Amino acid sequence: MSAKSPDKLTSQDAEKELDRLAKLIAAHDRAYYSHDAPTVSDADYDALRRRNAEIEARFPLLVRPDSPSHRVGAKASAKFAKVAHRVPMLSLDNAFDDADVADWLGRVRRFLGLADTDAVCVTAEPKIDGLSAALRYENGLLVQGATRGDGQEGEDITANLRTIADIPLRLKGKPPVLLEVRGEVYMAHKAFAALNRRQEAEGKPTYANPRNSAAGSVRQLDPAVTAGRALNFFAYAWGECSALPADTQSDMIAAFASYGLPVNPLMRRCETVAAVLDVYRAVGEQRAGLGYDIDGVVYKVDRLDLQARLGFVSRSPRWAIAHKFPAEQAETVLEGIEIQVGRTGKLAPVARLKPVTVGGVVVQNATLHNEDQIARLDARIGDTVVIQRAGDVIPQVLSVRLDKRPKSAKPYKFPDTCPICGSHAVREVDEKTGKMDVDRRCTGGLVCDAQTVERLKYFVARDAFDIEGLGGTLIELFHDKGLLKEPADIFALTEKPAKVAQVLADHRAALSEERREAQGKEVAKAAKARKKDEGEGKQVENLMAAIAARRIIGLDRLINALGIRHVGETTARLLARHYRGIDAFLDGMKAENAREDLQHIEGIGGVVAEAIHDFFDEPHNVKALGRLLRWLDVTDMAAPSKSSPVSGKTVVFTGTLEKMTRAEAKARAESLGAKVSGSVSAKTDIVVAGPGAGSKLKDAQKHGVAVMDEDAWLALIGG
Repeated sequence: MSAKSPDKLTSQDAEKELDRLAKLIAAHDRAYYSHDAPTVSDADYDALRRRNAEIEARFPLLVRPDSPSHRVGAKASAKFAKVAHRVPMLSLDNAFDDADVADWLGRVRRFLGLADTDAVCVTAEPKIDGLSAALRYENGLLVQGATRGDGQEGEDITANLRTIADIPLRLKGKPPVLLEVRGEVYMAHKAFAALNRRQEAEGKPTYANPRNSAAGSVRQLDPAVTAGRALNFFAYAWGECSALPADTQSDMIAAFASYGLPVNPLMRRCETVAAVLDVYRAVGEQRAGLGYDIDGVVYKVDRLDLQARLGFVSRSPRWAIAHKFPAEQAETVLEGIEIQVGRTGKLAPVARLKPVTVGGVVVQNATLHNEDQIARLDARIGDTVVIQRAGDVIPQVLSVRLDKRPKSAKPYKFPDTCPICGSHAVREVDEKTGKMDVDRRCTGGLVCDAQTVERLKYFVARDAFDIEGLGGTLIELFHDKGLLKEPADIFALTEKPAKVAQVLADHRAALSEERREAQGKEVAKAAKARKKDEGEGKQVENLMAAIAARRIIGLDRLINALGIRHVGETTARLLARHYRGIDAFLDGMKAENAREDLQHIEGIGGVVAEAIHDFFDEPHNVKALGRLLRWLDVTDMAAPSKSSPVSGKTVVFTGTLEKMTRAEAKARAESLGAKVSGSVSAKTDIVVAGPGAGSKLKDAQKHGVAVMDEDAWLALIGG
């Protein structure tokens, strides 16, 4: 039957033949790509693929999800669809030295209520420097692939991931009916060098490092481009799963391998801190010869039941940590220092450097942090400095080579006025500690163009309001023309389309005049002018629609967009989950004990609470927010999907808990939708009192709050 010509096959024959070819070609792919041991000649392999393509062309309705044709690209997509992660893809906390690792294991033991002598087995594996991806398998077939995105929502890159030979389109053995595999897409050093050689030969720009190359490759709109890049994949975690095949991290990875998924062979299981650190040092020694980039070693508690008990903090699991390798360093010359003013008014010194390559990336600028750091380093213009890419990402000046200082080196005087608006730049003193702030900040506030423009840019950015078409250039243009001074002005633009169109037309005309003067070209023909006018009209129409579309906004995005100091995407989500709605949030910020209440939210400490309180303590901020809210419909943060008898209730724990630690009890309550507070008030719903309960128990009795012991609490929440 297999020798029949495609045009002589029946539909039933074709279906069987495509099944046979998919399995056979997948086996040959594994032998070639995973084991470097091909079992057929290139000609025979190509013949199998040609036959598969011919049958699919004859019977297009029979093309399989695991078809080998997916390996060479599919129809290009106009844009990536969004994929909501059913289980969030969170990042890891970092450890930078041996003490950090020991501290982490100590925290794990304390959380679980274990003694120092109790063993906690941990897995250790290389931390791949690539792009995180999630692969969704249903009945063993790859049906969807997505990027990590913001951890809550990623991009659908299924067609691109299917082209990666390392990723099986069909799993072997008997995997769970539903299995979401998570791992890292990366590019090996040899493939990276070959790609850059091709880029140079074609007169195209080269890539800075393998990670950027891998990330850029899997986010191509045309999967054929991805197929032309040599990419690899390591599986190391999972998300949604219908039935876990194992009860430990190490056995889960072994199960992945049995399904045909590539896993890192360097993963080890350790029983002591010393063993963990031995793996770290051994992997570090092998780093240069691995053939792919890693930037540390990841440790995970091995037992899955302990992982479940440990749970998560706001952005990372308690049961895992990344032990980062030291940053790479290089020497170069400090050619100048420039001051950048950020959206919070901070004056940030930036070192302008003679270009130097550090870890495969050309570095020309680096942070000097603040004026105290410049003084400590005694950094002068003309000095030879040692720079490093902290965490292999952010370049910073580490030290000065005083033995190489030229006689012409000039000391640098940090400015005490803002280089943008000329206002005083001061260092605040913390009234509580008496210590001076390390950063100098502009006092110009809203009159400082640097802060206004940067705040507006942050407001429209992807993680905030994400207004398509309103980028930094237009923000600066509209600000210069007096159209934008605060966030509410963005939505007011929808009532001024004619004014916006005129500003854009004048801007284009000025640019065209500059080009004509520079290039000596004649004025464009009338036909081209008409096309340009039509383009301007379409741009205004699209911009107005994009702004109007963002009048409905989630509470977490709104809070993030406000640009409150120390409040980013993660903290904004914590606040939104706590207050749920905009009215409750604003009422909370008006309360006399707002600062204290904020500190009771897990993940928000004193510094962050102070910054939030200070923001809402400024009348002009509150007024500006009020003007903004007139334009918006702010949607509530959804309650936890898991319903429970304590969802939405405020709970206080007091006294000694005997069956779980206080941290574990708090995490469990919050995972069920409860709000855990550190103080009792009339708004408290439940007080869980253990032996030794004191003033909080009395407060509960005073306010008439329901009181229960630990056993009753466990019975209420289901044990």
